Amino acid sequence: MDATHFDPFTSEQVITVSDEASGLKAVIALDDLTLGPGFGGVRMREYATPAAAVEEAQRLARAMTFKHALAELPYGGAKSVIVSDGRPRDAAARRRLFEAFGDAVAGTHGRYIPGVDMATTLADMAVVRERGAKVYCADANPSPWTARGVYAAMRAAVQGVLGRPDLSGVRVAVQGVGSVGGELARLVARDGGEVIAADVDRARAEEVAAQVGGRAVDVEEIVTTECDVFAPSAVARVVTADVVPHLNCRLIAGAANDTLDSDDVDAALLTRGITFVPDFVANAGGVIHEHARALGWSDEQLAEAVDAIGGRVLELVEEAGPGGSLVDAALARGRRRLAGER
Repeated sequence: MDATHFDPFTSEQVITVSDEASGLKAVIALDDLTLGPGFGGVRMREYATPAAAVEEAQRLARAMTFKHALAELPYGGAKSVIVSDGRPRDAAARRRLFEAFGDAVAGTHGRYIPGVDMATTLADMAVVRERGAKVYCADANPSPWTARGVYAAMRAAVQGVLGRPDLSGVRVAVQGVGSVGGELARLVARDGGEVIAADVDRARAEEVAAQVGGRAVDVEEIVTTECDVFAPSAVARVVTADVVPHLNCRLIAGAANDTLDSDDVDAALLTRGITFVPDFVANAGGVIHEHARALGWSDEQLAEAVDAIGGRVLELVEEAGPGGSLVDAALARGRRRLAGER
């Protein structure tokens, strides 16, 4: 889990994929398949170097291992990244890209189950499925359930760490108010929270803020704005060692994957009295949703399982003790499950 001391030889398997005809360059990382086939989203973005793409795939796959272990799901940790060249593709070119990627996924023979992630869509996953791969997130949007799980985690952390019964009067700064962050903002507002919204699309931030009776700030301000809870719900690794001294919050609980730049940042946060709710615990609602669909659960069963994220956070608060690390508590619990302990 430590980005500072990245070891490329920790994953069970790393597959690099290249298809000249479609322009596909991708990495599939299978971190640990102890609990079942690897399940994790497909991220598409630009990378400075090929090594950076491999590192991100492996780091995110490791987080998925612990996400599934903590959520008690029968999946291993996996993730894939598609390297973008930054140029737009028309519909036909994008389809060819995901057909080639689907062939690569099918070649894992069920060891990897992909889903949507940054810059990929349900339509992309439908193309991957057409190529013979087992796919989740091909015909239903998990975002509302991701948001519901983050809300449950945030509410529990406010209770367990701040000693407040609900979010009434709690100021929550949401960074990124797209499909997940926007819904999170609405859930916070319904519980009496005060929402501060920011997004790279300023108009979207202002729209969400108006919907929830909050206010919008520039995206450059949101990380250090004064609040009770900072909720990163967009890009990864926004909380760095350089950022920590400038934070004005008591809790960090958001939807973004890979929030901390390194393991050292969690310790730095604790020295400032800031508790970080592990993202791989808080944002598990999406994968729980996909598992529920695969098993044909009712919405009531799904809601109960997603809301249980809150109870899990309260248990971690108790296990960590006053001023303790929820990350350490979560990793210890995850390792016990991977070892077959309860």
